[in-house]
Amino acid sequence: MTHHLTASFIRTSLLAGATAIALVSMARAGDARSNSAPLPLYKTECAACHIAYPAGMLPAASWQAIMSGLTKHFGVDASLDAASTQQISAWLVANAGTGRRFSDTPTDNRISKSRWFVRQHDEVSASVFKRASVGSAANCGACHGHAADGDFNEHQVRIPK
Repeated sequence: MTHHLTASFIRTSLLAGATAIALVSMARAGDARSNSAPLPLYKTECAACHIAYPAGMLPAASWQAIMSGLTKHFGVDASLDAASTQQISAWLVANAGTGRRFSDTPTDNRISKSRWFVRQHDEVSASVFKRASVGSAANCGACHGHAADGDFNEHQVRIPK
């Protein structure tokens, strides 16, 4: 029996295959939402002091703890009005990291103390983070030139002297 493949069948098959590959890739990454565009209010308020870290870098429990403790936000008072706090919190929790990669809350709710961050930076010595040109592991932009845009491509890392 001869089968004739139609263009429609081929397109449908290719689309299904591409969708399956994309879903597997997102599952392996641990979070399909980590690249969502930042909430403008989050960028305005939070990026005034540091980059607007992608919400997918921490689990929801960490974001909830951070947002409920803004009066003592990593040593500074980062208080916001109630409406802004609620809006930013809701966005962070809705876009938080999920899956196995985010199954446990990092120490002090710090991205730089999460298991995945430590694994990704295991080749970077502690002395690099202490350099004046870097400051700390929280200063992503020191090595990741496009960190403020949520781009942490390891092939574009430039570690300053």
